[in-house]
Amino acid sequence: MALKQYRPITKSQRQHTSINYRELLSGHKPEKSLMQGRKSMGGRNSFGRITTRHQGGGHKKSYREVDFRFNKKNILAKIVSIEYDPYRSAFISLAIYADGEKRYVLVPQRVKVGDTFIVSETAPIEAANRLPLGKIPVGTFVYNIELKPGAGGKIARSAGNFCEVVAQDAGYTHLKMPSTEVRRIIATAWASIGEVSNEEHRLINLGKAGRSRWMGVRPTVRGTAMNPVDHPHGGGEGKQGRGLRRAKSLWGKPTGKGQKSRRPKKYSNVFIVSRRKVGKRK
Repeated sequence: MALKQYRPITKSQRQHTSINYRELLSGHKPEKSLMQGRKSMGGRNSFGRITTRHQGGGHKKSYREVDFRFNKKNILAKIVSIEYDPYRSAFISLAIYADGEKRYVLVPQRVKVGDTFIVSETAPIEAANRLPLGKIPVGTFVYNIELKPGAGGKIARSAGNFCEVVAQDAGYTHLKMPSTEVRRIIATAWASIGEVSNEEHRLINLGKAGRSRWMGVRPTVRGTAMNPVDHPHGGGEGKQGRGLRRAKSLWGKPTGKGQKSRRPKKYSNVFIVSRRKVGKRK
């Protein structure tokens, strides 16, 4: 376990746990040529209106340009560092290709400094190597998966995540998603072998609300604590139930408790082989 416990010299430290980065990271400084400043929008769009709730504040961060496209094919790359990235839960590594180019990439589990990987249709089935889905055998764990060939990885990119190849059928690969959904993806899309690093990220306990604010997360107020004008669950004397058979969001849409919220005519419905399992069955 790389989790770090704290002596309870304050109330918040009694519950607080964090990742022991000294054991997992290589200690290298970030590559300045692959970093840039990024202004925090606080969940607001160009009109200044909130489009994503509960965002704002937080510590200043520098953005690392991570390569999700992997368009340098058939060139061996060496991992020279394993680093923390403030914009994502997984670790990143600096990869130097044989032609001298440097890029940041996501690190899979069980990969260390000095290891190599390659992006190729004939690459061996080893951690960090990248191949088309159609060339990957059934039962293999993959991450950073494309939905369209050449568009870059979109699926399974956060800490500890992976998908499992469960079938190859008629030019499509069936993947079992982290949500338990089974989905078809065209076999010419690319994916990396392995599982994303920092799998213990889900076990972290921030310990206090202030630490969440440092990360740019603002408080979430329960609907039942609001007035009827502010939320469908609002109103009532004292601690009331929501008064509705089905839970609703602020905008009256079904939410939580395993309710279906997917649009009936969504374009990607044809690619779903089996829907995700929710609640206790999961």
